[in-house]
Amino acid sequence: MVTVDTSPEERILDAARRCVDRWGLAKLTIDDVAVEAGVSRATLYRLFPGGKDVLFDALRVRELSEFFQGMRTSIVDVDTLLDFAVHVSVYATREMRNDEHLAMMLATEEGSALKSLTVEGLPRILQVASEFITPLVGDYLERDEAEVFVELVTRLVISHFLAPSVHFD
Repeated sequence: MVTVDTSPEERILDAARRCVDRWGLAKLTIDDVAVEAGVSRATLYRLFPGGKDVLFDALRVRELSEFFQGMRTSIVDVDTLLDFAVHVSVYATREMRNDEHLAMMLATEEGSALKSLTVEGLPRILQVASEFITPLVGDYLERDEAEVFVELVTRLVISHFLAPSVHFD
């Protein structure tokens, strides 16, 4: 069996994800994450100065990056802007619906989960979506139009996820 060495930062982020899944964000402490990752508190604070807030910002950024990298693979064979929008919307909605962590957060910590998809998290989501997806729309739209298009699709997907329609799947 081949093992892949991961960086201390990745081990800590992986540990943070497991701890959140186990206890939820509100009850989680830096000590929990340090123990789960097998590092000292000092190491955790050295790698994530600012503690819990910085750690969970890094975790959110990593998860958003993984989400959008997966999205890229869903649009490899599209030929039109409409196909692009459909593939992106279907991928994003399916991934959000199948995300066990997101479902758990919405069930147990609804306020913080909703904030991460709306008030507090939406600017970050829009920024990452723009960074990953806007260049891929370049075959169909000019840069300024592509940015507006990506923002519109992102907002529509989040809205549809949070308030599903009986008319649109």
